[in-house]
Amino acid sequence: MARSEAPLVTRRTVGIIADGVFKVMLAAVYIGGAVPLGRLLGVSDWLMVVSGAALVVGGGIEITYIRSRPTRTYMRLMIAYDGGWVLTTLAGLLVARQGGSAGGEVWIGYQAAAPLVLVALLAASPHVVCLPLSETAGPPSSSSD
Repeated sequence: MARSEAPLVTRRTVGIIADGVFKVMLAAVYIGGAVPLGRLLGVSDWLMVVSGAALVVGGGIEITYIRSRPTRTYMRLMIAYDGGWVLTTLAGLLVARQGGSAGGEVWIGYQAAAPLVLVALLAASPHVVCLPLSETAGPPSSSSD
């Protein structure tokens, strides 16, 4: 019976890479549209740019560490990050709905801080050693046909 190899790219891996790419693309929008988006959200231009820079770092590191960090760690961190994003969005909307002017700052502030926390936690997580396929395949199996 032939030995099957684990796929190098799984759905979770694709999801992790897509999450990192989304962060980088969102960063481009934040940096490129800092002035109009800042006005729309009631946030200063510099906070939009800082948030964009943090998202570039977060997304870039997320993509870079994909082969050296456990998928389980990624999944837990991404769930926590996205959960925080949802809660912060709700808090920002609640502040704005009640007539406060800090709703946009709460939301963009989270996006300036959270990617850096994600990077710090990924950097502190245990490394995974990825061996080339030739070293992980093991001895060929003998099969009787």
